[in-house]
Amino acid sequence: MASHRRHRHQPHLHHNNNNRLRLLHPAIFAIFVVLFILFLLLSVLAPSPTDSEQLRHGTSHVLPMLIDGPSGGPVFRVPRDGGLLDRDIWSSRNAQYYHGCSDSSKKFAKAEDITRPNRYLAIAASGGLNQQRTGIVDAVVAARILNATLVIPKLDQKSFWKDASNFSEIFHVDRFISFLSKDVKIIKQLPKKGGKTLTTHNMRVPRKCNERCYQNRVLPILLKRHAVQLSKFDYRLSNRLDTDLQKLRCRANYHALSFTDSIREMGEKLVQRMRLRSKHFIALHLRFEPDMLAFSGCYYGGDDKERKELGAIRKRWKTLHINNPDKERRHGKCPLTPLEVGLMLRALGYGSDVHIYVASGEVYGGEETLAPLKSLFPHFHSKESIATKEELAPFSRFSSRMAALDFIVCDESDVFVTNNNGNMARMLAGRRKYFGHKPTIRPNAKKLYRLFLNQTNMTWEVFASKVRSYQRGFMGEPNEVRPGRGEFHENPACCICEDTVLKAKSDSLPRKVGKGMEHTESKKEAIISDDQNDDDELELSEMDDDEDQRGFPEKGLYNGTASDYDVATSEEPELEEMLSD
Repeated sequence: MASHRRHRHQPHLHHNNNNRLRLLHPAIFAIFVVLFILFLLLSVLAPSPTDSEQLRHGTSHVLPMLIDGPSGGPVFRVPRDGGLLDRDIWSSRNAQYYHGCSDSSKKFAKAEDITRPNRYLAIAASGGLNQQRTGIVDAVVAARILNATLVIPKLDQKSFWKDASNFSEIFHVDRFISFLSKDVKIIKQLPKKGGKTLTTHNMRVPRKCNERCYQNRVLPILLKRHAVQLSKFDYRLSNRLDTDLQKLRCRANYHALSFTDSIREMGEKLVQRMRLRSKHFIALHLRFEPDMLAFSGCYYGGDDKERKELGAIRKRWKTLHINNPDKERRHGKCPLTPLEVGLMLRALGYGSDVHIYVASGEVYGGEETLAPLKSLFPHFHSKESIATKEELAPFSRFSSRMAALDFIVCDESDVFVTNNNGNMARMLAGRRKYFGHKPTIRPNAKKLYRLFLNQTNMTWEVFASKVRSYQRGFMGEPNEVRPGRGEFHENPACCICEDTVLKAKSDSLPRKVGKGMEHTESKKEAIISDDQNDDDELELSEMDDDEDQRGFPEKGLYNGTASDYDVATSEEPELEEMLSD
């Protein structure tokens, strides 16, 4: 019986066990799901060993891919892609409606009708490549004002750069003469009289000398001595001239003045090699060399070691006043660090797949300083990395020729990013406006500096939104800068025309709303109001009534990249020899 009862109750016990198992299945599944979700969260949020190592050693020279906010605040995580934006990151809005137009008017007389005999104007250019370029272009206009024959300019061969190149070794001299033949008579050297070459009377004109200034100061001496050489000739011509003279400046700069065939061909090779790597690329004028930081008086948290190193370099310029580094950075006078440049570009929509060509000499801090930028943009190139030593050998001993190669690549890039507002930046910004408003990004350093100080107190999304907001008006868009504002070579407004008919037709067509932003907001970003960035523009642009042109010293012979920076320039020989390109 007992055996029978046990046997009778076995199915019941088996049934109870099955019920218990059925009840346990959902609980086990739920626990599994919770553990799986926790694992995913940990794998996403936990810093990698590399990140942990970086966070322990600070973030001044490392990439803050992950930074926990204070008291468990927001996490600042830099994405690999640039995000979905409502704009094309590779072109300027409305760029197709603008084009260079520098032809002279009918009232602009031919050179053969206005050039007077026995008037010869020579100039001695000053500084690096781009600073000398401004002098060459302005010399054409000065000769026209004086109704004089221009002698091919002498380049600066004795100052800080010690580049022995003459004009014809950098620029295509015959094209320069022939293209401008209707505007100004140009000769390669002074003529001889009585078997002897004419001697020049050396003099200097003030900064931003206008037409009346040349007629009052130079013309009387030219009439008496017949040949005058203007020394230290950089920024000696006013930004405000008659429209026909301004357009002559543009013809000289954007059409007549071209590099020699050897420089141009090597530069085009570099551009082609960048194009083979990617359909689009950014050119970055990094400007983070030791000399630049020392000259600007900026410091970047390197404590006593950095102050001693940069202070020792600053002693080269005895006339420099001692700046307040914190004040300089607050006022936007210092270049961004490579990390800050990288964060700005990522916030503007450029992902890690973007290829960057970097025009730079020796970067302060070397590879450690560059590491965060390379981490953000691993496709990192320079002329040294995409060309062989043998290919660069004809140029590498000459700083201006190496700078010319960088100039060509930066000019041909889809987007040009300048980390300062010096000569190369200005010349390229003006050139890129003239040839169709290709984007030229210059950091709004004053506002971005404050943002970088507080980046750990916000999420990446908030940070990126603020960067895009602060950069409106600093992206090389048409109508960003009012005509006549700033330095002419940077803003050649009277040489740029708008196709109003084509634009009107386009405006009449229905438009699509961009992703993530209403069309009206997008339009606000496209055309900036006059008042929006006035304060920032005053910090970054040189005003016309300021008689001191600003410049920055460059690295020496083997630097490979011309340099430039905005600091006050005096007439003292020591300081003027350090002027930037």
